Amino acid sequence: MHDTPLLSPVTVWVLSDGKIGDETQCFGIAETLGVAAQRRLIAPRPLYAWLMPYGPIDPRDGPDRHNSPLAPPYPDIAIAAGRRTVAYLRYLKNLSGGRTFTIFMKDPYVGVRAADLIWVPQHDKLRGPNVIVTATPAHRIRSDLLAAARKTPDPQLAALPAPRIAMILGGPSTHHRYSQANDRELAAVARSLASQGLSVMVTGSRRTPPTTLAAVKTALAGAPGQHFIWDGTGGNPYVAMLALADAIFVTGDSVNMMAEAAATGVPVHIYEPDGGHPKMTAFIDHLIAAGAARRWAGKLEHWSYAPIDATPVIAAEIARRYLAWRGA
Repeated sequence: MHDTPLLSPVTVWVLSDGKIGDETQCFGIAETLGVAAQRRLIAPRPLYAWLMPYGPIDPRDGPDRHNSPLAPPYPDIAIAAGRRTVAYLRYLKNLSGGRTFTIFMKDPYVGVRAADLIWVPQHDKLRGPNVIVTATPAHRIRSDLLAAARKTPDPQLAALPAPRIAMILGGPSTHHRYSQANDRELAAVARSLASQGLSVMVTGSRRTPPTTLAAVKTALAGAPGQHFIWDGTGGNPYVAMLALADAIFVTGDSVNMMAEAAATGVPVHIYEPDGGHPKMTAFIDHLIAAGAARRWAGKLEHWSYAPIDATPVIAAEIARRYLAWRGA
């Protein structure tokens, strides 16, 4: 069930440079709007990528080139995220003769004229009449998906005795690094949770270092039948873990992962690896102030809160503005 369907069939592109975090936000919006978006992958050569978001698109991606991501027919709506897509989104607007409604997720760093509509998180400073602001980003963890995963649970996870805690691991990023000390600390957390009688469900991301997963796996080896670690084969039971978790432990290097955890309504414990950034700190502080999260302080805590999910709010505003724009 989609909370904010558009009133008529529309075609939608998602412009992406392949970053999973950006795609999560874009496709989360499309799915909530009830539309099947087409992924258009861009891969500008290094010189053009270096000039972005300010420079032109890579000429080899022109609409008349073979396998161009901008080949017509042009969509009714285009959603993009990531600095490399900014020039492509603006170029698409011109190619379509202005008939494509363009949406950019996060600050494009070239001002509010980068797209017809821009979404930014509360901790970003960009504001304007065409800017939507919410505290958390869009994502793909819808309430109906969580409900379905609880109704028909993943057998690998359902076999684990309750209570269960999901351990969601990120990895190095522009502002965070994973040191040997971080690996030791994460292993100690996993060992401590298992020793308290909790079942530990572990999943990593594309960024998770093998050494981190290995350290956690070793720490849980002494708790057979009390843990599940996704090894990268088969489908990632990430949604099922969130749905079945009585609590969540998540690393504080990904806004998306923390926002998805907060959409469950169960206690979210945040562990911050080495590094950091003021914007990330502000986001974590917001989740804490909203009652969804607490910084990991060495022990599992229990509290309750209403799930926090801005995706339907963002999608509803996009639908409203698109329909008004189309009518005008």
